[in-house]
Amino acid sequence: MKSLITIMHSLNIARVFLFLGLLCFLSLSIQVSSVPFGYDCAATITYTPNSTYKSNLDILLSVLSSNATFTYGFYNFTVSQDSSNDVVHGLFLCRGDVSANDCQNCVSTASKELVQLCPKQKTAIAYYDDCLLRYSNQYIFSILDQSFPHEMHNPINITNNLDRFRQVLSNIMDDVVTRAVKDQSGKKFATKTANVTAVDELYGLAQCTPDISSKDCNTCLSDAISNLPICCEGKQGGRYLFPSCNVRYELYPFYNNATAPRPLPPVLPPPPSPGIARNTGKGGISSQVLIAIIVLTVVFILLFIIGLCFLISKAKKKYDALQEDTIGNEIATVQSLQYDLITIQVATNNFSEENKIGKGGFGDVYKGTLPNGQDVAVKRLSQNSGQGAEEFKNEVVLVAKLQHRNLVRLLGFCLEGEEKILIYEFVANKSLDYFLFDPEKQKELDWPIRYQIVRGIARGILYLHEDSRLRVIHRDLKTSNILLDEEMNAKVSDFGLARIFGMHQTQADTDRVIGTYGYMSPEYAMHGHFSVKSDVFSFGVIVLEIISGKKNSEFYQSDYADDLLSYAWKLWKDERPLEMMDPTLEGSYSRNEVTRCIHIGLLCVQEDPNTRPSMATVFLMLNSYSVTLSFPQKPAFFARNSIGTPTQKRLELYQSTSMSIPSSVNEVSITELYPR
Repeated sequence: MKSLITIMHSLNIARVFLFLGLLCFLSLSIQVSSVPFGYDCAATITYTPNSTYKSNLDILLSVLSSNATFTYGFYNFTVSQDSSNDVVHGLFLCRGDVSANDCQNCVSTASKELVQLCPKQKTAIAYYDDCLLRYSNQYIFSILDQSFPHEMHNPINITNNLDRFRQVLSNIMDDVVTRAVKDQSGKKFATKTANVTAVDELYGLAQCTPDISSKDCNTCLSDAISNLPICCEGKQGGRYLFPSCNVRYELYPFYNNATAPRPLPPVLPPPPSPGIARNTGKGGISSQVLIAIIVLTVVFILLFIIGLCFLISKAKKKYDALQEDTIGNEIATVQSLQYDLITIQVATNNFSEENKIGKGGFGDVYKGTLPNGQDVAVKRLSQNSGQGAEEFKNEVVLVAKLQHRNLVRLLGFCLEGEEKILIYEFVANKSLDYFLFDPEKQKELDWPIRYQIVRGIARGILYLHEDSRLRVIHRDLKTSNILLDEEMNAKVSDFGLARIFGMHQTQADTDRVIGTYGYMSPEYAMHGHFSVKSDVFSFGVIVLEIISGKKNSEFYQSDYADDLLSYAWKLWKDERPLEMMDPTLEGSYSRNEVTRCIHIGLLCVQEDPNTRPSMATVFLMLNSYSVTLSFPQKPAFFARNSIGTPTQKRLELYQSTSMSIPSSVNEVSITELYPR
């Protein structure tokens, strides 16, 4: 018995030391925060060392530091004396879980370091693990600010269960955004933990500055999350930060209210020392020690079984709770997106003709201005659009969750009586076809801009196919559905024909082919089969149209080829691909880039969908010359009748229509749902 007590005592000491070591490591990993991992200085406006602005800035930083222990982790202040030109506004935001002392230490450190990092600039911001500090000569309070973004990722890759990791991460991010927006404490801060596997937990965090509205907080966090796949795909951790909000996830507890670390694996008993194993028999080990080892082994096995049962039970409860939370979140999302009809009527001057900017297949588009001054595109669906109220709301919630810089964002909806209305962001630079097929306007699209547009479209489609929480097939990609913002960045629009796939679904069929001739893949136009490769085909057509400046459905050259795709392929076979290039690109194009884009376009429009690359591969081809491209096969045949117009095949076809007039052309509509 004395030997057993000695062994147990040794085991306990070993476990205590290991546990204390783990606690020390976690404590260090959480507390170290004195080093800024990002900062920005606006170099356009500066001050001199002995100026009034510098004096005001010193006062501001002193006030912020002294108030860090008396607030709930957020404080803003303005110093203005002598002149309005020398006013300085500043604020700090501490992570929602840090103590008052840690908050003050971080703010004090940031106050000293930021003026050294940005010694002359009137506008500056620094990001730390525990806080952010910013100041500016411009008013920055209660305003959504998504300038000065920063991103970081954990260098370690996810090696197993990547799909499961993505799903858990998506659920965590959705949950923390909803709870941060609704945080009753006023901090606009939320964290969540969920199991990825039986032994791995994922930790997530979201936070906004408390001075912005709940709607702006939701917008900011959604934008931050939409950038995580770009910066941090496949990584064990990542964060994306704006001045007004930030999100982060890791496979370890990085905030102070994390759950306690999981128990360490059982420690095997050490071999008995000579002093313990005195009464040895023929086997060289005492019976007491043998009994002790057997007892410990049985105990550890029992503890393992109990622990496993506990984890399974806990996982089931979390799953049930997640299902309930998801339903609640969907209801909350619907409410947050819904606008009153009177608000939309006022915004559009009661749908006046002066505000009308376009017409799509499902209704008219109007420019509107919301009460907060934001310009929007309002899509008023025709009453025969074919959807009920519940279908309409479900679809809105689904599309609203598609947040990416290369997608037009759905801002809300209105559903009153017979009115079904969608509110989208207003994109001022019209659609791609407005520039591309106009002999004068196309001169504004030099090759760098066209190449930027091609890559932007690829990013948007890749997000729909692979990186969003749902796999979305657009089904109506065309140049008129690619909008251009002020900086000529591409934004994919009009999800009126989109279909949602399960994460493991690859294709589907329909008895009613709806789309636009010239962009539809042959398997979809002829047989109603559609998949992600249908969108790839449409993307290939758009790429060839961007390079040539010619529209596929209107291209006709009887002496060489019947359509743009065949024309491009024959030139490629004859080793004369650059002859299809728009002449206005002369002097601005890169021979290698144009040739490679033609090659990629031809790979995308191959007749057999199995030979077309995925959008992930296309994106890689566009961004890396290390990827070797295969030789393209003959593209799909684009049939015409005797007068040169597309022939109608076996199924009912719907030709999407739109108007391009001198304003924003936001071709937006609501998805027509079919049973799956």
